[in-house]
Amino acid sequence: MLTQVISATTAEHYRWGGPNADQADGWFLVKQPGLHVIEELLPPGVTEARHLHKIARQLFYVLAGELTMEVDGDTFTVPAGKGIEIAPGLAHQAANHGPADLRILVISQPPSHGDRFPA
Repeated sequence: MLTQVISATTAEHYRWGGPNADQADGWFLVKQPGLHVIEELLPPGVTEARHLHKIARQLFYVLAGELTMEVDGDTFTVPAGKGIEIAPGLAHQAANHGPADLRILVISQPPSHGDRFPA
């Protein structure tokens, strides 16, 4: 693979969330067999389904806005410039309860797609 500059304007894009899977945006900044780095944009009011990963470890790092993350019954508020690590096996749910768009990096090792189970 060639070295390249990547951003949300050039990366592979997908939509997710809600009954029609069209409430939030994701961009694969790194999409390799052992690692995913995804930039996500959650508009105000978007909440993902509560779930867990049996193998993947994740880091949610807030670029802009404020992330509300529920982890095994505890709620964390994560402001811009901070992150929260989610170990395998912990049920969690990310949400944007704020008035502005939430922009985060989601780093998963190994990738979490295909390792997602309802909780």
